Amino acid sequence: MGYKSDIEIAQECVMDPISKVAEAAGIDEEYLEYYGKYKAKISDKLMDKLDKPDGKLVLVTAINPTPAGEGKTTTSIGLIDALSRLGKHPVGAIREPSMGPVFGVKGGAAGGGYAQVVPMEDINLHFTGDMHAIGAANNLLAAMVDNSIQQGNPFNIDPRKVIWRRCVDMNDRQLRNVIDGLGTRLDGVPRSDGFDITVASEVMATFCLAKDLMDLKQRLSKLIVGYTYGKASEEKPVTAGDLGAAGAMTALLKDAIKPNLVQTLEHTPVLVHGGPFANIAHGCNSVIATRTALKLGDYCVTEAGFGADLGAEKFLDIKCRFAGLKPNAVVIVATVRALKYNGGVAKADLNNENLEALEKGLPNLLKHVSNIKNVYHLPCVVAINAFPTDTKAELDLVEEKCKELGVNVCLSEVWAKGGEGGIDLAKEVVRLCEQDNSTFTYSYELEGTSIEDKLNAIVQKVYGGDHVEFTANAKKQMKKLEDAGYSNVPICVAKTQYSLTDDPTRLGAPSGFVVTVRNLKISAGAGFIVALTGEISTMPGLPKHPAAMDIDVDENGKITGLF
Repeated sequence: MGYKSDIEIAQECVMDPISKVAEAAGIDEEYLEYYGKYKAKISDKLMDKLDKPDGKLVLVTAINPTPAGEGKTTTSIGLIDALSRLGKHPVGAIREPSMGPVFGVKGGAAGGGYAQVVPMEDINLHFTGDMHAIGAANNLLAAMVDNSIQQGNPFNIDPRKVIWRRCVDMNDRQLRNVIDGLGTRLDGVPRSDGFDITVASEVMATFCLAKDLMDLKQRLSKLIVGYTYGKASEEKPVTAGDLGAAGAMTALLKDAIKPNLVQTLEHTPVLVHGGPFANIAHGCNSVIATRTALKLGDYCVTEAGFGADLGAEKFLDIKCRFAGLKPNAVVIVATVRALKYNGGVAKADLNNENLEALEKGLPNLLKHVSNIKNVYHLPCVVAINAFPTDTKAELDLVEEKCKELGVNVCLSEVWAKGGEGGIDLAKEVVRLCEQDNSTFTYSYELEGTSIEDKLNAIVQKVYGGDHVEFTANAKKQMKKLEDAGYSNVPICVAKTQYSLTDDPTRLGAPSGFVVTVRNLKISAGAGFIVALTGEISTMPGLPKHPAAMDIDVDENGKITGLF
């Protein structure tokens, strides 16, 4: 008998009405806005009524992703259900999937097997329309920029210096670089332009870091769209606030900013809200959703995208700093298969025991573990996402190496068993959450350190590299940012997710490498500087065989191939 697909398991699930899930989470019906029977938004008025201490904050992160898979979201959801089975009251807070990866390489991002959030088809596709609202707000601003230039250009915007790009939530490399405004004089001013994927847009990053609707409006007003005519020393930034766009953009986002409530297959409440990419943006769900989950539950389980060098670093150095959060425990997810891949084993041979390759690949996991323990000084546990081909000798080797760093290893079988398969992991998380987390520190300080110092701290402490280098263009941008007073903001590094370096082919845990920054820009609304490294792109492309080719729907509306 073969395994059931994720979508088959999800479609067989008998979901509770979302009102029942809300009741179990302690949410009165007056604070629910229903999107059908199984989805709801939570009113922004709820937080005013939640007068209780925050629960424990648990961050789930992982090793660098590989084609072998790691299962971070699956582990997060299984852990939420396992905590519930222990008699705790957990609430999940995870990101909303982008349709780009859903139709591209990765497929869905609502968990897998018996550790999923449902309705998974809705979550992976249009859900409650948040992504579309964010894209609409982004593109409204783009339209207002070009309209201002066309209508007499009262802000003296140089069309060659417009930096605000349009966006669409789809992998479409054809739109990376375009020329628009072609046609007659009434059709606009011809200029170079381009599209980012919606989850890489600054509106998404700003949305996820805002503490409430009015904070969002204020942040949106700071978005820099371009610069005026003149020499570099004379040009002035033009903002969304200058154009009078912030109010309308906020109006488009007034419903989107409310967290979305869904459930796991075991009916545990989960908030799915916001979805910035971690290799480009900060890779965390919204501050609003995390804060709401902390008030609703005694445990909030959240995740950060890709490996700990990206998502966890940005969660800890950016989101926690802005939101005043301090994790109680960190879960680092790995698979034996992925570690063997890091050790040089071809994907086709990963099912075979190979202790030599596993030992070669383990430094990737151990580097992430060391970072959490020794850079950020947080309690952590390694969760090995189980595969049937894992051997006892391989699992023992992983446990032995992690214990040398003073970190326990738990086998997670949540894909096959749901919450039951995560009981040991949940018990260890509960234990860690009782430990002292007061020694938590950031990897760099904001005040008194230059942009270069901050980047060197990330490269040296978190990636394990030697130092950062700047292209000639990036050096000019750095001086411009420092002259404009942006030295004391966090750095969001845009980097390949596949390696600790800026080269996606360098696996394991290299040392002595240099990270090259080719572009620096301020995301004034989000409140951080983005440093683009290597060949990272803000608009992914589809693979030769996109996942979209395998997705279909029958006459009854039943979707197949969405995984």
